[in-house]
Amino acid sequence: MSGAESPCDVVVVGGGLAGCEASYQLAQRGLRVRLVEMKPHRRTPAQTSDRLAELVCSNSLRGAALSNAVGLLKEELRRVGSLALRCADETAVPAGGALAVDRERFAEAMTRAIEAHPRIAVERREVTEIPAERPVILATGPLTSDALAASLAAAVGAEHLAYYDAIAPIVSADSIDWSRVWKQSRYGKGTVRGERPAEPGRAAEPGRPAEPGQAAEPERAAPPEGAEERRDDAEAGDEAYVNCPFDEAQYRAFVRALVASEKVEARDFEEVRYFEGCLPCEVMAARGEQTLAFGPMKPVGLTDPRTGRRPYAVLQLRPEDEAATAYNLVGFQTRMKYAEQLRVFRMVPGLEEAEFLRMGSVHRNTFVDAPALLGPAMELRALPGVHLAGQIAGVEGYVESAAAGFVCAILLAQKLRNEPLRPPPPTTALGGILTHLGRKQPTYQPSNITWAHIAPLDPAQGKLRKRARYEAMAERALRDLDAWWTAG
Repeated sequence: MSGAESPCDVVVVGGGLAGCEASYQLAQRGLRVRLVEMKPHRRTPAQTSDRLAELVCSNSLRGAALSNAVGLLKEELRRVGSLALRCADETAVPAGGALAVDRERFAEAMTRAIEAHPRIAVERREVTEIPAERPVILATGPLTSDALAASLAAAVGAEHLAYYDAIAPIVSADSIDWSRVWKQSRYGKGTVRGERPAEPGRAAEPGRPAEPGQAAEPERAAPPEGAEERRDDAEAGDEAYVNCPFDEAQYRAFVRALVASEKVEARDFEEVRYFEGCLPCEVMAARGEQTLAFGPMKPVGLTDPRTGRRPYAVLQLRPEDEAATAYNLVGFQTRMKYAEQLRVFRMVPGLEEAEFLRMGSVHRNTFVDAPALLGPAMELRALPGVHLAGQIAGVEGYVESAAAGFVCAILLAQKLRNEPLRPPPPTTALGGILTHLGRKQPTYQPSNITWAHIAPLDPAQGKLRKRARYEAMAERALRDLDAWWTAG
């Protein structure tokens, strides 16, 4: 079905995975949907066809095993009737332990299903501002047009909208060699007094405090009016950071490896303009051998309890979740290729056997500060009736985008039927999507689904080895998902 300004119950802007999944789920629940897609009138530089749900980067939907968080997410989507997973399974190609698809056949199947649905009207035109109609779902992806992004920025505040994505790696807590690291915030406090903390990754002048979590020495004056304090780290105290210490030889070898590493080249449509506050670690390293030592690796205020001395340099890890099952490499956003990240970051003392739950990246993106802006139904608090789904809300990856579209549609349908909101349980991967969107961070960053987004097991179950723990979490997730879905 197609047509201009067709009557509808919900407008969905964007015909990618999130927009298509949201439209389909709403329509399956008896709602009339107008799905607005700007192709063929305009394409982003990454797009090459006019089909809906075009996979622009890779044909892989990543790991299929239930011991993998994204594998669990895919199985959950299958069980709840996801259009994207149905089409992916129908167009799958051999890919070992992953789910990969024939991209053209996948897009054709998605387009055919959407256009054939009697309650979905597809309109081909560009949307340059947030539609006045309510409710509306914005699912315009990481390359949202400049005009629509400007409209969104005007509504929520430009400071809450990012146009460039700088992501540091995340490692599993169980894979850290705890005999080589220790927990301590600078000066034993998780706060900054007397000056504003620098952004992670910001290079500093010699002698200038630069790292989040640095505390003032007791004799310093009280903070001037307007100075900021990192309350989240202050509450955590010495649990706020894990320190990986380097001696001088280790540090210099690490810097050389960063500079010499293979990097991902920017795509033609990406104008590489790094923010000074989130420089890739290899860019900082290339500016001079001591740049990192005066930036994110500054050891000031830290004492290695094994030696009683300050190390030459320190790479700090910060908990990614409340249960501290995963840690972020603070200030180490990177454009290194994934294989290079594994090689170089395993040079860090304590991370020699690290399991990486998320790799680092720096690329063009458009996303909002979801924890600050979105309510429980993925609705903008500042604009009631405007919902966000997919990568513009801060998820990463094909499967996660479809999942965010699914969850957004389910919650909106419940709202339109005047039912209490019943989000997926936090023990599930679908619930983990909402956990990520609502989890406050010092600097909100998009993310793929990881086990850190899913509620940990009851401690009464005892300590399990990694694979057994993930399998137990997956078994619990599917059990809780089935109960939730049946009750709905």
